[in-house]
Amino acid sequence: MLRELQIENVAVIEKATVNFSEGFNVLTGETGAGKSILIDSINAILGNRTNKEIVRSGAEKAVIFATFENISPTIRQNLEDQGYECEDELILSREVQAEGKSACRINGRPATATTVRDLCQNLVNIHGQLDNQELLDPERHIYILDNYAELHPLLTEYQSKFYQLVELQREINKLHMDETEKQEKIDLLTYQIQEIEAAQLKDAEEEELTKQKSLIKNSEKILRTLTEIAQVLSEDKEDGQLSVVSQLYEASNDIHHVEGFSDGIDSASKRLGDLYYEAREINTIISNELDRLDFDEGTLNAIEDRLDLIYRLKQKYGRSIPEILQFLAKAQKDVERIQTSEERLNQLKTAFNAAKNEVVSLAKKLSEGRKQAFERFVDEITHELTYLNMPNVQFVVQCNRLKELTPLGLDQVEFYISTNTGEPPKPLAKIASGGEMARIMLAIKSVLADKDAIPTLIFDEVDTGVSGTGAQRIGEKLSQTARSHQVICVTHSAQVASFADSHLKISKEVHDGRTFTTVEVLDWSQRVNELARIVSGEHVTELSLKNAEEMLSLSQGK
Repeated sequence: MLRELQIENVAVIEKATVNFSEGFNVLTGETGAGKSILIDSINAILGNRTNKEIVRSGAEKAVIFATFENISPTIRQNLEDQGYECEDELILSREVQAEGKSACRINGRPATATTVRDLCQNLVNIHGQLDNQELLDPERHIYILDNYAELHPLLTEYQSKFYQLVELQREINKLHMDETEKQEKIDLLTYQIQEIEAAQLKDAEEEELTKQKSLIKNSEKILRTLTEIAQVLSEDKEDGQLSVVSQLYEASNDIHHVEGFSDGIDSASKRLGDLYYEAREINTIISNELDRLDFDEGTLNAIEDRLDLIYRLKQKYGRSIPEILQFLAKAQKDVERIQTSEERLNQLKTAFNAAKNEVVSLAKKLSEGRKQAFERFVDEITHELTYLNMPNVQFVVQCNRLKELTPLGLDQVEFYISTNTGEPPKPLAKIASGGEMARIMLAIKSVLADKDAIPTLIFDEVDTGVSGTGAQRIGEKLSQTARSHQVICVTHSAQVASFADSHLKISKEVHDGRTFTTVEVLDWSQRVNELARIVSGEHVTELSLKNAEEMLSLSQGK
């Protein structure tokens, strides 16, 4: 259960600590005081999407902490499997920076929002008005029935097999082509393969050819420069002037005669010898380059023709030689696949038929499970709606058998309802009012509550559009649900609030031009005043206080 929620710099809430109890907790307050901010904070702490807009104006970041206790063995095991230590207490935290960055932690250790959402999704179930909108979508009704029938494991198995069947059908469709189309495809692929293979491409060939082309085009300048350097290094002049190599040789020999007289001379002798051998090595390299740089016009033409061929192949088959070679490999596989397609097609059809039999069998099990749950579900929902002051209601689940398999099986499910005696049931989406929709969703949540292990249920204004006896029955139903679950409810209804085990009031004040929100747990007399305010508005009278105290006493059995 959720024991404590700490909020700092979230929207109008500068700082607040909210302590929740077991049983039925209600949150009341004037519109805009910040009740929905608490729900948004809980959503954020559970890893759901949020944004920088929740950060209080002027603050660097928003910070939220939530402490949960009595963690279920399943959730604890899931956390430990992912490396998060967890005993009976679990602390989730989230920071949202003003510039938009967000960080989550599980018991102090960093976690992604996705990880938090996946590991902690069964801690809290939040029901808001958007759930009522989902109820208007007939395609969502089958999920509700499946949750009631506890068919999720079977549905998961079915969907895994169904999508395997879809993939087999896709492969079969790819192989279905007539002989003319098949031969045309083989002819095209064969031409492409032959064209690429004839080129005998090599991975780095284009780069090497481009370098050679550049070298040839600059060969005259290169030859002249290298020849001049070679002459300076190794050719003695006719006038008796020695080349650089010869001069270094002579100098190196001469300095040997005075070695040993000082360290400086010895060092200079060694370095002169090194220079002589380095000059000889350079001269050898340049001579080899001169021998290699013997290009003619025909070589350049051949290189340009080769580069032109590579360019044309790139225009057809890829942006580079590696991509062309990848195209070649794929084309070769495609030819092989088409040529052996009959054999492969027969194999696929055999596998498809076996898979379809398995999928149909699972679909029938799903249908049977839905059928078995069908009447019990209708009876329980009808019972709950009658209790929630809809005595003449007829709730019907319309289940039609489909001809084709779908990701959800062979069934189409839609909820029908009649709220007036003598009127035939019609699609829920077409006739239910806002207040009726709230009670229908509460009835569904109540019926499903015992089917899951989620310890905390949060209802955000579940009483919208409901007043009087209907609101009282909603309060009673939430109180009953709170016997087996922690229930947290945001409400504008005094009747609903009067049934709570713990009543928290959210107040808004303005100081120095800034809005501040506070949360306080109300005692008995404070609850009476708050219920009177909800009923009477700003002008609370002695009569409204008396009525509020009577309402609270009756609801609390005092």
